[in-house]
Amino acid sequence: MAATNQGRKIVKNTIILYIRTLLVMAITLFTSRVVLNALGVDDYGIYNVVGGLVAMFAVLSSSLSNAISRFITYELGHGDKDKLRIIFSSGVNILLGISILIIIVGEVIGIWFLNNKMTIPLDRLYAANWVLQFCLLTFCINLVSVPYNAAIIAHERMSAFAYVSLLDAALTLGVAYLISVSPFDKLITYGFLLMMIKLIIRLIYGIYCKKKFEECSYKYVYDKIIYKEMINFAGWNFFGNTAYLLNTQGVNMLMNVYFGVAVNAARGVAGQVSAAVSMFVGNYMTAVNPQITKSYASGDLNYMHELIAQSSKFSGYLFLFFAVPVVLEADGILFLWLKTVPDYTAIFLRITIISAFLDTVFSSAMVTAVNATGKIKNYQIWMTIFGCSVFPLSWLAFEFGAAPWATYVIYGLVYGFLIFVRLYFLKRLINLNIKKFISNVVLPYIPIVLFAFAIPSILLFVMHDGLLRLLFICFLSVISTGVIVYNIGMNNNEKQLIKTTIDTLLSRKSG
Repeated sequence: MAATNQGRKIVKNTIILYIRTLLVMAITLFTSRVVLNALGVDDYGIYNVVGGLVAMFAVLSSSLSNAISRFITYELGHGDKDKLRIIFSSGVNILLGISILIIIVGEVIGIWFLNNKMTIPLDRLYAANWVLQFCLLTFCINLVSVPYNAAIIAHERMSAFAYVSLLDAALTLGVAYLISVSPFDKLITYGFLLMMIKLIIRLIYGIYCKKKFEECSYKYVYDKIIYKEMINFAGWNFFGNTAYLLNTQGVNMLMNVYFGVAVNAARGVAGQVSAAVSMFVGNYMTAVNPQITKSYASGDLNYMHELIAQSSKFSGYLFLFFAVPVVLEADGILFLWLKTVPDYTAIFLRITIISAFLDTVFSSAMVTAVNATGKIKNYQIWMTIFGCSVFPLSWLAFEFGAAPWATYVIYGLVYGFLIFVRLYFLKRLINLNIKKFISNVVLPYIPIVLFAFAIPSILLFVMHDGLLRLLFICFLSVISTGVIVYNIGMNNNEKQLIKTTIDTLLSRKSG
């Protein structure tokens, strides 16, 4: 009964987050078009690559963020409120210290690298330096918001998370309009206004958490044991995140060196669409992740195994609803969305979506499960050894004259292999049955994916290019994927759970 109630909560929170995401995605895609047209391809590429330079610090900050989120969620599941208060305040202290360190390093190394090593048009170097300053401050504002965001998600208050996200997207749309009419340098104005939005959002999160959650009243504390636990966990996460850094921002810099800012613009556009599609998987996993960690904290490994398998399966199904039309009609979608489509954008987008399916769909639940145990040393060592291969292999490919899209193929192959590395460690850490996972989750994907792409693909051969074909493919892919998933990919209990939850939500609204 408890598992059923938790399952209903997951479905309910997922629906809330999906409504939020549909609205945010619509606003974000429109905003990106306005921003690209207002800034132009070169300035848009400059913002993307300079922002990527700052985002390289995420290898450090995200490690600490993951540690703080894990410890807050774990203690909620464990039920120690006093330790929860200490963890929250300790997390704030750590992130404030890291923010100061990032600003110092960014001002010294970041400015040197921007002005001496990056391929930036000379007449835009002044603006690029201002963008670097704003990106550094924006990054640090987001960083100190982490404990507050983690508290909201750990308490599973997804409605608050959804409302604030909508405000963030709406304000960003307002910025897109303002830069299109601004008499000042549009690139500098864009960087400044985005920083101000993040400051407003940070203040809203802080006020909400202080009112709703007792542990979120900050008080200076120094608990040596907790600091050591957090930093040790974050240290191994940092080691593992170097692979992600090299494979994203490192490759971004590599492409800038070999192909220039126009290719960075194409990568930025493709990345935004892919991120919007992946956001739908992220919404579901945002609802599931707290329960994976809490189930481990409470010692309920059977429910934890069930959550890992179920969330890996359903995240893939949700991904297909949006991935299929985007892959099949990438050119048409980009043409309608953007007035100017940078070269390589469509092929970048298609391969990015396929790679994200191999990586994001399977990795989210597995990573959360490994982190929940706190025993991540050996896992991070082997993930880093294999994961870091994307950067040198891409570099080698470019040296031998490969096209820019080759790096996406390399990424997909490497991260497809890492699925099995993750399964091996889950077997060791929580005794996950690998054969059962492959037979119940991985193998059923093969016919589902084939049918999901095959049925709407027929329209590519019987209809001419254009808006009408795009609409028909979107409609047919959603209907056919839904029917295939429901009949092939779901068991009777899963079907009944979804029916019951939707009926409950509808009856509440009608009442």
